[in-house]
Amino acid sequence: MDMKKRGSWKTYLFWIALTLAVGGLSALLTREGTEAYATTMVKPPLSPPGIVFPIVWTILYVLMGISMARVRLARPHPLQERGTLLYVVQLAFNFCWSIYFFNLAAYGFALAWLVVMWGLILAMVLTFRQVDKPAAYLQIPYLIWVAFAGYLNAGVWLLNG
Repeated sequence: MDMKKRGSWKTYLFWIALTLAVGGLSALLTREGTEAYATTMVKPPLSPPGIVFPIVWTILYVLMGISMARVRLARPHPLQERGTLLYVVQLAFNFCWSIYFFNLAAYGFALAWLVVMWGLILAMVLTFRQVDKPAAYLQIPYLIWVAFAGYLNAGVWLLNG
């Protein structure tokens, strides 16, 4: 068994744990803002109950980590480093969005930030597709969820000023 295969579980563990840690820290830092949002904001139609968000995000973060590990473990490809950079940058955007939206209530800025984040995710998916197709497909639910988050963000901004 070659070294890359032997260490593959560590690569999966690293990327899943890192992604969950970023999401968990974001949730921890925005806990009060999230509670205020849940109780005081007028929400757009199709807004899911609050319990849906941590469940969906946990699933998405695990899929994202698996996807990134697949890219790192794929046969050498010139776009692996670009894919990794896009992953890290979009994850940083993901982390910051919650702070802008929940803690700062900067709904318009958060929406613009989310549009850029969606573009980064799309670029990541397209890059991953060239390195490892299943890795790209694992990111599609995330891309769709962030589009839905854009609808919710826009709705909150329009309904709450």
